[in-house]
Amino acid sequence: MLANLHVKNFAIIDEIDVDFGKHLNILTGETGAGKSILVGSIGIALGARVSSEMIGNRGDHAMVELVFQIDDDETLVALRELDIEPEDGQVVVSRKITENRSINKINGESVPVSVIKKVSALCMDIHGQHEHQSLIHKEYHMEVLDKYAGSEATELKEQIAEKCREYHGLLREMNQESSSAEERARELSFLEYEKKEIEEAKLRPGEEEELEEQVRKLANASTIVESLSRVYELTGDQLNGSASGVSQALRQISDVAELDEQLVSMQSELMDIENLLADFNRGVSEYMQDFSFDESELRQMEERLDLIRNCQSKYGKTYEDIMAHLQEITEKIERFSDYEEFLRTCEEKKKVMENELTEICGQLTNLRKEAATKLERSITEALEDLNFEKARFQICIEPLAEFSSKGKDDVEFLIATNPGAELYPLGKVASGGELSRVMLAIKTVFADVDSIETLIFDEIDVGISGRTAQKVSEKMSILGTDHQIICITHLAQIAAMADTHFVIEKISSEEETRTNIRPLSVEESEEELARILGGVEITEAVLANAKEMKSLANKQKQYL
Repeated sequence: MLANLHVKNFAIIDEIDVDFGKHLNILTGETGAGKSILVGSIGIALGARVSSEMIGNRGDHAMVELVFQIDDDETLVALRELDIEPEDGQVVVSRKITENRSINKINGESVPVSVIKKVSALCMDIHGQHEHQSLIHKEYHMEVLDKYAGSEATELKEQIAEKCREYHGLLREMNQESSSAEERARELSFLEYEKKEIEEAKLRPGEEEELEEQVRKLANASTIVESLSRVYELTGDQLNGSASGVSQALRQISDVAELDEQLVSMQSELMDIENLLADFNRGVSEYMQDFSFDESELRQMEERLDLIRNCQSKYGKTYEDIMAHLQEITEKIERFSDYEEFLRTCEEKKKVMENELTEICGQLTNLRKEAATKLERSITEALEDLNFEKARFQICIEPLAEFSSKGKDDVEFLIATNPGAELYPLGKVASGGELSRVMLAIKTVFADVDSIETLIFDEIDVGISGRTAQKVSEKMSILGTDHQIICITHLAQIAAMADTHFVIEKISSEEETRTNIRPLSVEESEEELARILGGVEITEAVLANAKEMKSLANKQKQYL
């Protein structure tokens, strides 16, 4: 849900900070108070285009920040697929608008606008502005229908997606090998050359590292011999050598060791040192005796190393990569050697896969059609409740020519809101208020399967009153039980249903005009309802009517 909205220096908004509540949030205010600007600022934060002209007069930039509290597991998974990890369960989306550009951030890290839009599509729907209405986009219709169809549809889609990967992989393989006999002959010759070169190299795992160590050793043979000779001089029995000095010291301490027990311990330590030095010097001597340098051996090792590296440059960086390449070209040689058999086998596999896909896709199509029939009926009834008399809603399911990971169907929502009107795609409904009510009807039916937590309805009350307004308010309240609803309205019937009521005010002085928003207490909410009902003059009768409307709304919510 949208936990907080912070706007600074945006149009006539100086600075506002709003904490939205759960369920139904209602925003009311005088015409021209800045309600559209407020919704526009949210749209800007969600990736809509913005002009530098929207920057206010209190600085060189505007800032809009949204804080979403994410509780839905499905939304969390989708966010993590976008590499967005909520911090303490929250996602903070912000846009800083300057004269030349906008700076976009999620949880403090800069991101492209495209990522902002993807995140916003998971967290919020704005109804009343076409660019943020997911349900008007055809590609979303299948997803909604499949959610309505339930877990069986999900399982079938997973099976189809897996089989489609195998099927399209086979098609790619067949397409890659569909060459002329002359081309296959040339390719076969080249593959056999590669195979021969790799096999004749007789590579073995770890050989490169071994050779590198040996070459490094032999290439520095003179340095090694010179250094070890000097080491032997310094630590051996020669005059001024360490071993000679230790032997002399041992003789000296042996003469007095029996005079003091502590000296006996020192004598023992010195004997250990003498033995260690003797072992060390013996090891140095043996290494030097065994060490031999053969220039031809070094040359052979270098040539072998060059051969290995040549194979690596052609066929893979590691031994494992080269062997994998050898396996691949061996299989290709087998295919090209009996190409007709290869094609025959592929065609058989293709036919089997197509039969399997046809069967599973058919099951999914039938499931979708069953769900569509129920969904059409429910949405049509919801539209009638919202005063769309004789409205028709239809889910068009047409077959696709090719298999896809989502089946073999093309799904689109069609609607006719007036008697005798033709069915048109949902996205072509022109009126913003009418479209918002259509969305409200659909969202009410989808309430249990739609994971988008926050819905904003703007201009939902355009052209309605009386019974229709009452029905709209009831639908909003029902939808608000499982979603966070933010609704801007001019109608008292809708405002009375608010769980949290805000008023948007325009504050003017000789120097400036600015917009402010604040939450209302129960008494203040009743006074705002009275203003909507009575206009300029609020009488006791109007205020009593407002209180009665609020009381009736609270009772009505208990039965919805």
